Amino acid sequence: MRGRRLYLDGVSVVFDGFRALNNLALVVEPGEMRAVIGPNGAGKTTMMDVITGKTRPTSGVVTFGDLDLTRMDEASIANLGIGRKFQKPTVFDALTVFENLELALKAPRGPVACLRWHLAGAGRTRIEEVAAEIGLTERAHDRAGILSHGQKQWLEIGMMLMQDPDLMLVDEPVAGMTDAETEHTARLLARIAGRHSVVVVEHDLEFVRALGCKVTVLHEGTLLSEGSIDHVQNDPRVVEVYLGR
Repeated sequence: MRGRRLYLDGVSVVFDGFRALNNLALVVEPGEMRAVIGPNGAGKTTMMDVITGKTRPTSGVVTFGDLDLTRMDEASIANLGIGRKFQKPTVFDALTVFENLELALKAPRGPVACLRWHLAGAGRTRIEEVAAEIGLTERAHDRAGILSHGQKQWLEIGMMLMQDPDLMLVDEPVAGMTDAETEHTARLLARIAGRHSVVVVEHDLEFVRALGCKVTVLHEGTLLSEGSIDHVQNDPRVVEVYLGR
């Protein structure tokens, strides 16, 4: 199994007296898929901000393998192999699917390397592999701007895959998708897991069920419940604060 273990323990984030995270603990093993759910304001976004270095925790331990993420900036963490996909897709609409993937290809980025850059056979093969993985081979030479919302989300996941990250943080990937697109996304993320660790933040519980993975429920910045989707859906505390029935 490739990759490093993500470990959070006792993590708190306080903004002007408000506790966005409160003694949060989370462990994601290498190659694991994990779904994180919780009501608005539960701390899901702040948790991802802490992991990616956007927000410094007030207290607690955040490590990736043997590396202390709290001592690193966003760029260093990204280069370490932690990729993040935000809810709204950010692709280059004027470029083709192929060109978007090419831009994201993990390659030397210094000025001399850029001047000498040409797409070698291995790079082209990798782009074609990822285009197939995300289901966009037939759209490879279409502009990204004419893709459906779901296809843009898959393209952005593909752009993250081009960087070959150890850990992928994916924020609400199926918001606004059709049922068919949602099913495609569940299958895509399930295929990716194992080769990469994947943390999916999501509200759609049926989509979370389709992922078939361990679920972490956050509430008021702390871990409320953890286990299978059936376990957390039947946890009285989760029913009270989140499911509302």
